[in-house]
Amino acid sequence: MNTKPINIVWLKRDLRLQDHEPLHKAEQAGIPYLIIYLFEPSIIAYPDTSPRHLQFVYHSIQSLNNRLKEYNRCVDVFYGEAIEIFTFLNKNYTIQQLFSYQESGTKTTWKRDKQIKQFCDNRNIVWKESQRDGIIRGLKNRDTWNKRWHATMHAPIIKNSYSVSELNTLEHSYVVPSQLVSKLENYPKHYQPAGEENAWRYLKSFAQKRGFNYHRHISKPTESRIACSRLSPYFAWGNISIKQVFHFVGTHPNGTANNRAFSGMLTRLHWHCHFIQKFEVACSYETLCINKGYELLAHKKNETDIKAWKTGQTGYPLIDACMRAVEQTGWINFRMRAMVVSFLTLNLDQDWREGVYHLARQFLDYEPGIHYPQFQMQAGTTGINTVRLYNPVKNSEEHDAKGLFIKKWIPELENVPERYIHEPWTMSDMEQTFCGVTIGVDYPLPIVDLKASAKMARDKIWGHKKHPAVNAEKKSILATHVNKRR
Repeated sequence: MNTKPINIVWLKRDLRLQDHEPLHKAEQAGIPYLIIYLFEPSIIAYPDTSPRHLQFVYHSIQSLNNRLKEYNRCVDVFYGEAIEIFTFLNKNYTIQQLFSYQESGTKTTWKRDKQIKQFCDNRNIVWKESQRDGIIRGLKNRDTWNKRWHATMHAPIIKNSYSVSELNTLEHSYVVPSQLVSKLENYPKHYQPAGEENAWRYLKSFAQKRGFNYHRHISKPTESRIACSRLSPYFAWGNISIKQVFHFVGTHPNGTANNRAFSGMLTRLHWHCHFIQKFEVACSYETLCINKGYELLAHKKNETDIKAWKTGQTGYPLIDACMRAVEQTGWINFRMRAMVVSFLTLNLDQDWREGVYHLARQFLDYEPGIHYPQFQMQAGTTGINTVRLYNPVKNSEEHDAKGLFIKKWIPELENVPERYIHEPWTMSDMEQTFCGVTIGVDYPLPIVDLKASAKMARDKIWGHKKHPAVNAEKKSILATHVNKRR
């Protein structure tokens, strides 16, 4: 056993080297420290995790290690359950302090963290968890949250520095299996590139030109892929902090001439933390309705409809294009995300839990704190928000008028004229022959009638808002999540 005392920095969703408080504290502590990342089998097997997430993490770490070489440091990667790894480390070192960020994660990471807290307490290891972005642990209501969020965002950026490590490499048997490494190394080019440097590249290109039409194109499925910041994967895995972006965009010289675009983007940084704060207070939202009164609503599971939704075969071109695009690239814009959830839960009348993990796995920018509250908001199970039913034909006509996005992702409809692209089933047999497509054979007929399903959803979800159980929950939700001191 190496009795020399050390500290440990445990990286989770904070894969960067700057504006990083745990790494800063470890440097200040004045004793050697290890930086570790754990690929945990239980997390990998959890239904919200997909290979694309692990690949993004793996390549983010590779990027960090390239830059840490000059300090004789690296992120030590382990494959094993957290309790196993910390037990192993504790046998080989005298661990004084453990530094990490607080994690607003799923039930499985929450239980894991409680286990590690007990482990540390039993061994007199001090676990110092830093506040992540604007999310405040232990908050009972929102009365002071806005003020504290702004205080956090206006605080100075942490300028991390690194000493040269004199620790020898620790040999261990918790190596990532070679088969998994092969999969992780094979990072598809159609995903956004991982890592801190790429996060800054995307941020700078947004502020220099790409984001000037942010407010005009945010809802358009094609144009938003350029005009939106596209920082969401880097936020989700911590390649860049919200505060770094807040400072950069808020003080950028292009901000004056593009105030509406830049202000809109900054507003969404606030929303980002707002939703994670909800989940931080109640991670039960992963599996239970935010308003438990909606647990009383019954849904008849339809496997055929769910499969059609997941695979982009509903017969509604914009829905199908979105589902195929996110499967291929890991990203669609906010309005399209809301629309596909609305279609599943309202038009198809499926329980939100039938789709929530599927989209979690599809999104390269999967962030539990945003995903579950947002999914439920679109499904209408909060009881406090206006239920928005997105008409996929109307959205298609307004935001993809020429059908460019649809044709990109649904090649079967490539030759369909603009006047039919939003409702291809209205083409005559002769028109279909001209286009080289047979609706119902090459591309499906709509699996549900929009008008009838919308009426059913309004009667069911809207009507249920008056239920005493929903109203009773509503008071508690408003007291916890709504700022009463605006």
